[in-house]
Amino acid sequence: MSTTPDSAVRTYIATHREAFLGELAEWLRIPSVSADPERSADVEDSARWLAAKLRETGFPVADVWPTAGAPAVFAEWPCDDPEAPTVLVYGHHDVQPAAREDGWDSDPFEPVVRDGRMYGRGAADDKGQVFFHTLGVRAHLAATGRTTPAVHLKLLVEGEEEAGSPHFADLVRAHAGRLACDTVIVSDTGMWDEDTPTVCTGMRGLVDCQVDLRGPDQDIHSGSFGGAVPNPATEAAKLAAGLHDADGRVAIPGFYDGVVELTGRERELFARLPFDEKRWLRTARSYAASGEAGHSTLERVWARPTAEVNGIGGGYQGPGGKTIVPASAQLKLSFRLVAGQDTDVVQRLVADWIAARVPDGIRHEITFWGATRPCLTPLDHPALGALTRAMGRAFGKEILFTREGGSGPAADLQDVLGVPVLFLGISVPSDGWHSVNEKVEIDLLLKGVETSAYLWSEFATR
Repeated sequence: MSTTPDSAVRTYIATHREAFLGELAEWLRIPSVSADPERSADVEDSARWLAAKLRETGFPVADVWPTAGAPAVFAEWPCDDPEAPTVLVYGHHDVQPAAREDGWDSDPFEPVVRDGRMYGRGAADDKGQVFFHTLGVRAHLAATGRTTPAVHLKLLVEGEEEAGSPHFADLVRAHAGRLACDTVIVSDTGMWDEDTPTVCTGMRGLVDCQVDLRGPDQDIHSGSFGGAVPNPATEAAKLAAGLHDADGRVAIPGFYDGVVELTGRERELFARLPFDEKRWLRTARSYAASGEAGHSTLERVWARPTAEVNGIGGGYQGPGGKTIVPASAQLKLSFRLVAGQDTDVVQRLVADWIAARVPDGIRHEITFWGATRPCLTPLDHPALGALTRAMGRAFGKEILFTREGGSGPAADLQDVLGVPVLFLGISVPSDGWHSVNEKVEIDLLLKGVETSAYLWSEFATR
């Protein structure tokens, strides 16, 4: 009886399952919390552990790359065919803080397996989803009889993602030549749920800022001066209220210029997802859905740009009353951006809009923080087709599509390397990222291994 490539992959994974889980547990025991300066040595240990394991896997190059903060790991395994495409896998080896007293059922850095799940900080975010590529590439070689992957395979695993990736863009720019590739795969994401395998096709970008408004040189008596001088707190409230029109659209002129609109097929695919709005509202701790008219809730959080008031303050906040015109007020704003919007342009539009609305007698200053560009892979992109075919082979189901409403460092890779960014993740919402009792479903983790095993041949023949 002949053996198919897919059955050979599954046999190899089953044979090496326990060793793989044991090695992952070993990595999870390293408390690589990048946000805690006292854990910096642990983050370095995590990087060294991964580099050694990648060399053991077969990568001829696996180096620890220092940054001004925590180290990253770069690995490379060239294909024996110089014309083969080059794929770069991105992930991170740092984790969120965790302690037993936070409410964990077991020590967060002593992984345990219960009911088909591995519990431990980093099990899903992101060590498990990085590590499945090690067994995946070995299964790929075993099933195909190759001695090198079918693509030029590179990995970049950063150590500061959970601390905001402050040095990641500089790292990518400094090593752009070594990182050059045809496609980036981000293995730091998830699926819709356990029964609905999905691929994320994009992330929104981000621009955020603080607006400081100053009126009189000090708080002044509202009886003597109120109604006769401009009030910075009132102007902050006017700015916040003026951000949107009656249909929930951002009212800043030019804000939507260039926005890549959803296609009919994308809207239809979003609508096929088993979305329960009442359940979503319970998760959001909200009592009603709201937003831009003419779009579903999923479209609003995945594919439409937004403006949010993150904070507003000024004047007296103590008990009782204090009848003043305050000297100052502050407004914190954030804007999520979609494909077709440019962060520099949006910053200018926001600054111009605020300047035009601030009256004489109010001095204002805008401070913009680091901006993140949006990224989007069209549904008809051949690299996305290769990824969905590989995932479909592993899950035996049709693969649907999602997007990510948040923002992340994937855009740095897209911008610097000039290539499409794809997302491969097997985590599910119940995995508890950043929460207590973080876990990964072992069966899904092994589906990630299987997807990785098929992926390199799919890329090579796309």
